[in-house]
Amino acid sequence: MRRTSFAKFHCSLARALEQMGDWWTPLVLRDLFLGVSRFDDLVEDLGISRNLLAQRLKALVRAGIVERRAYQERPRRYEYVLGESGRDLVPVLTALTAWGDRWAAPRAGKPMLLVHRSCGKEIAPRVSCPDCGEALTAESVSTKPGPGRRVGPGTRLLAGRLSRDTPSLP
Repeated sequence: MRRTSFAKFHCSLARALEQMGDWWTPLVLRDLFLGVSRFDDLVEDLGISRNLLAQRLKALVRAGIVERRAYQERPRRYEYVLGESGRDLVPVLTALTAWGDRWAAPRAGKPMLLVHRSCGKEIAPRVSCPDCGEALTAESVSTKPGPGRRVGPGTRLLAGRLSRDTPSLP
């Protein structure tokens, strides 16, 4: 079954999801961030099929989210590491993990603790305003039209609502 492509949507979230690809991608990125970088190790850790993993890695490399680096010449073998845009996804992944810890954790509790390297303290990531530091919540965020706003697939209603300076997200 083919999935819907979001590539032509005029929405940054939809286009980000297009690059992310599928449910496996955040788990692949998590493993790469945690140092699992070789193909066979990713297959073993995730239990993903070799074919699906190869497709996901190829797409992530093409998108620049992941970089492929040779670590052995004979036979030639590669490892995968997060590229610049992949490293920029780490806060997103930690925020999603924190959400999962709060709303979907196993009965036994958090499977992994997040620790801030600078101070060594356990963290619960939060998204906050870069100017005042206040945590962002559904109630504290509003929207306004951006320069890329267009009416099109995925934004037929939103584009019109944004043009009226919607006070908050629908």
